[in-house]
Amino acid sequence: MALLNPGITPANAGDGGTVWNILGQTYYLKESCDSSFAFEVHGEAGTFVPPHIHPTQDEFIYVLDGEMELTLDGQRQVLKQGGLARMPMGMPHGYANAGSGLVKSFFWVSPARKLHELFAKLDGLGDPAEVVRISATCEVNFLPPPG
Repeated sequence: MALLNPGITPANAGDGGTVWNILGQTYYLKESCDSSFAFEVHGEAGTFVPPHIHPTQDEFIYVLDGEMELTLDGQRQVLKQGGLARMPMGMPHGYANAGSGLVKSFFWVSPARKLHELFAKLDGLGDPAEVVRISATCEVNFLPPPG
């Protein structure tokens, strides 16, 4: 069992120096243990994560700077600086930086399950089909495109 490691992880840094590039966004590991997984995301304009489901995890997004467009259970909403999105396990969700500047956000997922493993596997991948395939092996299921 991986227990929570005490300490401080500074802004714009990953715990133990762990930083991933996933779908063009920078992910800074903040903490990882059995009960939760937290990371800071910096997304440039136009970056996004398509709708997907975590069947075994609850997820939260807190916007530190900027704003993002969320799709929660098929409904588009705007999450502004200081806002918190709550996504219970099984709820389809996706997000995008629809603005012109950088969006900084903090994500927290509970329990961690296989997300640390998943992010390590996705680091630097450019093929969306491969991202979808690998994600399914780690309990994150992308939805088919609409239409």
